Amino acid sequence: MDIVDFIIVAVTFFIMEGLTWVIHKYVMHGLLWALHRDHHDHSNKGNLERNDYFFLIFATPAILMMYTGVRNGFSPVFYVGAGVSLYGMAYFFVHDIFIHQRLQFLRNTKNPYLLAIRRAHKQHHKHTGKQHGECFGFLWVPIKYFKMYFKKQK
Repeated sequence: MDIVDFIIVAVTFFIMEGLTWVIHKYVMHGLLWALHRDHHDHSNKGNLERNDYFFLIFATPAILMMYTGVRNGFSPVFYVGAGVSLYGMAYFFVHDIFIHQRLQFLRNTKNPYLLAIRRAHKQHHKHTGKQHGECFGFLWVPIKYFKMYFKKQK
């Protein structure tokens, strides 16, 4: 991997944050709300939610891009797919493991950034319907959630 390939992966990873916001707000809280609803209202009592199908929806294009890129001699398409996949892994670890505690990990963190992410996500989940949501992003946290943490420290 050379520097250009690394830049493609990094830029793709950061672009995914913007795409995640748009997809979360307009697709998951719009057209595909039927799949996302149980993530908000906790109507599914099992270990998996209908919302978990989004993993397949988002992983499939990334896998296809990586496959196509490899077949074409590690073309830039591979590195775009790799950036999407890395974002997906970050999403899984932060959202499913850290925020929703599917595995007990960093439960008692004091890290301001992680606490701000958790607080913003909690704010997003206070809305059980598809309307009137907020905080649709993932890694970019509005500054007000950092301020809430630092006010408590005084």
